[in-house]
This record gives sequence, structure tokens and C-alpha cells, in this order.
Amino acid sequence: LGELLRWSINSRSTVREALYQYDAIGRLREATLSRDRGERQPSIGTFIRLGPLGTALVPSPTPRALLVDEMDKGDVDLPNDLLTVFEEGYFDIPELTRLPEDLADVEVQTADHRGTVMVHQGRIQCAEFPVVVITSNGERDFPPAFLRRCIRLDLPVPDEARLRAIVAAHLGEEALREADDLIDAFLRRRAPGELATDQLLNAVFLRVGGVDLDGEGLLDAVLHQLTGAM
Repeated sequence: LGELLRWSINSRSTVREALYQYDAIGRLREATLSRDRGERQPSIGTFIRLGPLGTALVPSPTPRALLVDEMDKGDVDLPNDLLTVFEEGYFDIPELTRLPEDLADVEVQTADHRGTVMVHQGRIQCAEFPVVVITSNGERDFPPAFLRRCIRLDLPVPDEARLRAIVAAHLGEEALREADDLIDAFLRRRAPGELATDQLLNAVFLRVGGVDLDGEGLLDAVLHQLTGAM
């Protein structure tokens, strides 16, 4: 499936910016400088970069893999906007659709490292729909129409065996020898919404790295509650 494309959602995320970004100010500046130097202006494609979603829709013989991380952080309309793009399988770049016929083919940058793709008449249409994984912290519900088109997988709170597997996967089997008391304390102190697994990983990482704190001091410093007074 190629390099994983990642779209991390925040409260200001929009489908438009995940499809592509256009640096109009940069193009104007370069056009002015080129005119002053008597040089040819750079192609408009130099100032257009596809986002992770846009890159996932670039035609390819095999589907791309796209991770949409923490969807529930976004705007309430974001799921429906995203659903529309996936159902259509294409999108237009207005800055390119307005170009004359002799400039119908424009090379633009992609979200891949130093990647480029040729866009014809401003439209990008996938040949294979991308494989999309969407994560959510469950902080709010999504529209029924959106959920009907998803295969839902609810991840249970990890038990001791699962926590040990997570520590080993991230930090190696040797780290488990330093983690017994931390895992036990984490399980005792954990409550829904208060402690997160990555906090345990941070504690084990510091322990393995030789941080000079006893077990309780390390836990108090790293396994702080996510709720309550700050």
C-alpha cells in the first residue's frame, strides 16, 4: 500500500486543506521577482501541494493507506464532508481548472516525501479507493450515515497481558524487566478517562533510561490524572 499517509485532526481541520494547499502569496511573490529579473515565472504547480487525503486519491494501480487520526477533535460537519469525498472518489483543484487548454497538465507536489504527480485539467480521481483507518477517542458521536459506511472496531481497555505486549512492542522485551512494578501500579491506579497507556510507556521509558527516581516518585510524575484540578 506504499507509505502510510497520516492526517491528524484538530479543531481547525477541514477537508479542503487535507485535499490540497495553494500558496497564493508565495506565487505572487515569485511572479514579481521573476518579472523584475526578466525570468520566466515558475509553474503554478510549484505552489500547490496535495494533502494526505488528496494524495490518497491520486490514481495508482493499488490503493493507498490513509490514517485519519482522532476524528472526534474536528468540526461537527467534518465526517459528512469527508464522506462526500470518499463516495465521489475525486476532487477538483479550482486554481487548475481555470487554466487554459494549453496548460491542462500541471505537475504538483504530493504529501509523500518530495513526490510529484501530473494533474490533468485540475481533477484528481482515484483508480482504487484508499484503505482508510479512522481513530476516535469516543468524545462525541458521528452521524448515522457516516457510521453506516464504516466497519467499527471498539478497542477494549488493555489488561495486564496486553499492557506487557504494548511495552514490549514499543520499548523491547528487555524493558519488561524494569516495568513490573510500574505495570502493577498502573493497573491499581487506572480509572476510565484518568490514565492513558502512553503514560505507562513514558514511565517505563524513563525507568529504562536511568531516571533517578523511585517507583512512586516516577509514577507521581508521569502517571498524573487527566481529569480533575490542574
